[in-house]
Amino acid sequence: HIQANLEDDLVKEALRTGVDLRHYSKQVETELQRIEQASIKDYIKESQNIALLHNQITACDSILERMEGMLSGFQSDLSSISSEIQTLQQQSVSMNVRLKNRQAVRSHLSQLVDELVVPAAMISTVLDSPVTDQEFLEQLHELNNKINFTKELSFRETLACNDIQDIVDRLKIKAVSKIREFILQKIYSFRKPMTNYQIPQNTLLKYRFFYQFLLANERTVAKEIRDEYVDTMSKIYYSYFKSYSGRLLKVQYEEVADKDDLMGVEDTAKKDILNYFFSKPSLKSRNTIFTLGQRGALLSPAELEGPILIPHTAQRGDSRYPYESLFRSQHYALLDNGCREFLFISDFFMVTGNSGLDLFNSIMGKTLSMLLKSMSSYVADCFDSIAVFLCIHILLRYRAITTKRGLPALDRYWEAVLELLWPRFELILEMNIHSIRNTDPQKLGLLDTRPHYVGTHAHAQTDRQTDRQTDRQTDRPHYVGTHTHTDPHTDPQTHTHTHRPHYVGTDRQTDRQTDRHRPHYVGAQTVR
Repeated sequence: HIQANLEDDLVKEALRTGVDLRHYSKQVETELQRIEQASIKDYIKESQNIALLHNQITACDSILERMEGMLSGFQSDLSSISSEIQTLQQQSVSMNVRLKNRQAVRSHLSQLVDELVVPAAMISTVLDSPVTDQEFLEQLHELNNKINFTKELSFRETLACNDIQDIVDRLKIKAVSKIREFILQKIYSFRKPMTNYQIPQNTLLKYRFFYQFLLANERTVAKEIRDEYVDTMSKIYYSYFKSYSGRLLKVQYEEVADKDDLMGVEDTAKKDILNYFFSKPSLKSRNTIFTLGQRGALLSPAELEGPILIPHTAQRGDSRYPYESLFRSQHYALLDNGCREFLFISDFFMVTGNSGLDLFNSIMGKTLSMLLKSMSSYVADCFDSIAVFLCIHILLRYRAITTKRGLPALDRYWEAVLELLWPRFELILEMNIHSIRNTDPQKLGLLDTRPHYVGTHAHAQTDRQTDRQTDRQTDRPHYVGTHTHTDPHTDPQTHTHTHRPHYVGTDRQTDRQTDRHRPHYVGAQTVR
């Protein structure tokens, strides 16, 4: 290690200054001895303080030893407390699980106990209160829930349900008896003369739960009520519409078109004489056979859905109406009553789809058959094409109304009536066309072959027979029956023009004065 010592800074300084190392080592040794002696003196001088420090250190050591014992005891206590905390935590978790289980069982048990207990208020209400009371309806709901609950428990073979089964059955029998009597009384009230059956119907709708209760617990009674309602309403509707239809026919125009009222059929003198002596006088308001006039206004929404005709009021005022007005009134009443009845049975008897249609047909079937039979008898002898055509349009509008309301109950009836009207309308048109083709113009009376003005308004007040008689008396030109023009009054609902024949001819003097300023009809040409 000589090389390492030579690297020492003191050695390097000594070698650089040329100091004698032996002398320098003695000097260092002497200095060390001196310092040692001084240090010994200092220790001797501070011996009391050192002894005091030793005593203090000894005392601290004993104190720390005692503290170590205390901490060791505290540590052991903490260990025992930790184990106790773990034990308490486990006990708390176990108690929490037991509490949850008991709460769950309590909810089921409380529900079970509540369902198994029949309150005294329920017994007194079902036995003594009238069915129209709100409290009776509420207790009936509760009784229905208890009946369903006991049925469920009986399936599970729960012994507790045997304790209340007898009481629940007795309450059910009493409730069914009171409900049956109430509903049958309402149904029987329909049969009283001059009764507005819609009022008891609305009352039944307020208590629709009664039928639901019967349907769920006593189907035989529910069927009895349903059959009684069907039988009663079927007779009411049949009687009403039969009477109403018969009274409507009494306010129809007395003179109607017959098989001889065709466009190409000539009027003979014999027929005129017979009509003069034996026929009833024509009504002043009688519409013409081939003139639409104001009859098309019946298709406007205000008229189409307007109030129905009251026959006795019309008879008192000596009013008469064309058949299409009677048809509209009759079928609007059918539409109104049919839609209301279908909605009622769907709501009260809780039927939908085909079941609802079958129930509706069982109520209204007899009435609809009677109306179809009446329509069939009328159509068989009808020769008024305008009346048939308007009836068809009325029916199409009413079918659209029922479709818009989502009520398919009358769809079959609409189709059946249309199947009666359309063929008859086509037959009447074919008969008129055939009569025009086979007519002899020479038998229609004296014809004026001179040019004359084609009038467009004279036809609105007279029928075809009156026109011909007037033509013979005044020598005015008249319609031959081979031309129709489009009525300028267009139906606002259908936007279709009504083609009808029109009267030809004006005053002869007027024709001469305006001869140069308007077109004239000559044979088959129009000249100016």
